Amino acid sequence: MKVIDRLTQAAEEKKTLFSFELLPPVRGKSIQSLFDAIDPLMEFNPAFVDVTYHREEYIYRELPNGLFEKSVQRHRPGTVAVCAAIMHKYNVDTVPHIICGGFSKEETENILIELNFLGIENILALRGDAAKGEAAFTPHPDGYGYASDLVEHITSMNNGEFKYGENTGFKTGFSVGVAGYPEKHMDASNLDTDIKYLKQKVELGADYIVTQMFFDNQKYFDFVDRCRAAGITVPIIPGIKPLTTKKQLTLLPNIFKLDFPQELIKEAEKCKDNKEIKKLGIEWGIQQSKELIEYGVPGMHFYSMGRSTSVKDIAEAIF
Repeated sequence: MKVIDRLTQAAEEKKTLFSFELLPPVRGKSIQSLFDAIDPLMEFNPAFVDVTYHREEYIYRELPNGLFEKSVQRHRPGTVAVCAAIMHKYNVDTVPHIICGGFSKEETENILIELNFLGIENILALRGDAAKGEAAFTPHPDGYGYASDLVEHITSMNNGEFKYGENTGFKTGFSVGVAGYPEKHMDASNLDTDIKYLKQKVELGADYIVTQMFFDNQKYFDFVDRCRAAGITVPIIPGIKPLTTKKQLTLLPNIFKLDFPQELIKEAEKCKDNKEIKKLGIEWGIQQSKELIEYGVPGMHFYSMGRSTSVKDIAEAIF
């Protein structure tokens, strides 16, 4: 079932959807490690499960002649295969992340055709991050530089217009989600500019928005108000990440360019170890979630990062 249809149905029934995001297991780990992360969360009947995609990394191998050869290394299995495995085992809708970085336009179209053949009806269209070792995002020489281009391509395929091969009238039927940034995307000049480009993605065919993680609900409330004022009317699902380690207090702001509220910082400073931090993260996540549900959010989307215990504890308290 399409995510947008689930959101529409939930709105009519005045329900809040539950969903979560997973990372594919690292190369060398079995699929069971992924199932172990999913199993505890299935009792909450997730509306969908997102599966991330991770870019290739480049390494340099020294050749016998002393020169170095640049080669591609991928540390996680393909998102397409992981989505198919999850659907087969749990009969739940999956949302693969499709990114611009590392793919040509033709490769992107081929992946989308493959997903359609597998019966996957949902896509989260993202630009993606810079490759490891690169200071800034660099698109594939024959790929897309912006998520809006990717959304436009998917919409064209939904309309039966393929960029490669013969157009036979066949149409895909993807529901397309995109990312929103309550504290702005790291590469955006300011939040107003960021929202302008978000609106463009919606106008090109995006059905719904999932936000980046945030720890201050007011950031989300203000973001939704700005989006509505700009004419964005699609559902905006908040993304929640439970705090689990002290290291995340510096790591998450550095990676995702977000702010922790001072109240959370003060409580975290009292914690003696990661066990206490994890407990604080659960308590904060429950408080956040209850306030968001009372506000009337269409769903709660959790960034599990492959660890389900904190998300399970929060879900038990709110669903």
